[in-house]
Amino acid sequence: MTLGFGNCEIDLERRELWRAKRAVRVEPQVFDLLVYLVQNRDRVVSRDDLIASVWGGRIVSESTLTSRINAARNAVGDSGRKQQLIRTIPRKGLRFIGAVHTQVDDNTLNQATDPPPDEIRDVSRPALLLPDRPAIAVLPFTNMSGDPEREYFSDGISEDIITALSKLRWFFVIARNSSFVYKGKAVHMKQVAEELGVGYVVEGSVRKSGDRVRITAQLDDVSTRSHILAERYDRDLADVFAVQDEITESIVAAIEPQLYAAENFRARRKPPGSLDAWDLVMRALSHSWRVTRQDNVAAQALLEKAIAIDPNYGQALGVLATSHTFGAHMGWADMSTVAPNAQHAALSAVRADGEDPWAHHGLAYVYLFARRFDDSLAEFELALQLNPNFSLAQAFYGVALSYCGRWEEGDWAVRRALRLSPRDPFSALYYGIAAYAQFIGHHYDEAIRLSHEAIRQRGDFVGGHRVLTAAAGMAGRRDVAKATLVELRRAQPNIKLTWIAKDLPMRQDADREHYLEGFRRAGLD
Repeated sequence: MTLGFGNCEIDLERRELWRAKRAVRVEPQVFDLLVYLVQNRDRVVSRDDLIASVWGGRIVSESTLTSRINAARNAVGDSGRKQQLIRTIPRKGLRFIGAVHTQVDDNTLNQATDPPPDEIRDVSRPALLLPDRPAIAVLPFTNMSGDPEREYFSDGISEDIITALSKLRWFFVIARNSSFVYKGKAVHMKQVAEELGVGYVVEGSVRKSGDRVRITAQLDDVSTRSHILAERYDRDLADVFAVQDEITESIVAAIEPQLYAAENFRARRKPPGSLDAWDLVMRALSHSWRVTRQDNVAAQALLEKAIAIDPNYGQALGVLATSHTFGAHMGWADMSTVAPNAQHAALSAVRADGEDPWAHHGLAYVYLFARRFDDSLAEFELALQLNPNFSLAQAFYGVALSYCGRWEEGDWAVRRALRLSPRDPFSALYYGIAAYAQFIGHHYDEAIRLSHEAIRQRGDFVGGHRVLTAAAGMAGRRDVAKATLVELRRAQPNIKLTWIAKDLPMRQDADREHYLEGFRRAGLD
């Protein structure tokens, strides 16, 4: 079906907007907002209506909502000043006031009978319209304990997961009242997906035995009929609410990277010309996970394409800032060259979407290498406030703390990231950061062990090779240090003592000298 108005057409099946016979690229969320307004043109659409239908009921800031409305107006040649198509009704909401005709097929054209702009009628809301983003339903976990009094615990786990997933701003999570209608019913995943309009379903069970509880959780991709994630948690029930919180954060932190991986797999099956900004970011993340120079460059190219489609895409800009900074951190690029680009991307990300944790993560990383240590820590903390289960930000917060000389806090932060997301695609980085924290704490054997694990997971991970070389040097393990230095020079040919002293942002002079001494003992000049 095609909706036409003025010189614009919206092709609902192809999800395309045309204006004056030319395609207009809009972010999927803006497209959905525009379609919702057009389809509900016979009434005033409130802010709550938009949030429920376009954002799936998630919390949305006024600035985010305003930016999407402005983008929708701009896409159809309207503006807040002219309001020729999208009119603001003070203290009420928005109304689409253009005359619309619908074309059902090539031979049928229906002229809509739109009421005059000032005749507002109260009509029932149409079916939920979800944007082109991953949509998830969390079914009520099954109480397998045979104890009705434990029902509150299994329901509490499900409700907490719904609440926590709702903070992951790039996913649409079905509200509790909708997913809990399936409580106690044997339903097929395909039925749930069709009725709720989702592509992913989380289900699980709770079994209590004595003072122990076993919780299973499973993430299903309905379209491929496959299990993306299946985890089991066995815990003591000494403090039932603490157990509930721990299990919830573990499940949510594990789900996020697995969903990104699933979305990347879906994007790889699409023709290149049909990729939107979301698909491009998913592909970029899959390159970033490989932690190589070539993949980092490939990720940046994909992110630039995503930003060309949507210049206000906060996550894309934040990931791009991180990618530029990470490349220089690994010695693949000159920090003085990439720093302006990284800072521009990071600041643009925060301006575009101040509630996106990826945006604040990118800015925190940029600030770290600008030696703005307090600002860096504050931005990491803000990213974690926005998404407490953001394992990448948790780990990089750990490296920032360690570079500030607070290695014990840094060690705790990165170990929390590993506990939250033990199968994270970035876990090699997490082990490398933990190794660096242990080195700063003069625990060389533990630093060596953790570095080996980082390199085992990602053989070309420069950070792992650097810490292993310095730790082996300080531990007096000359053979290991000598062999590791060879591998380090292969992974980072420009490695020098001067580079370490100049490019790694260590706040304490003593920590910098300590690190340099490890490399000297290993034979680096």
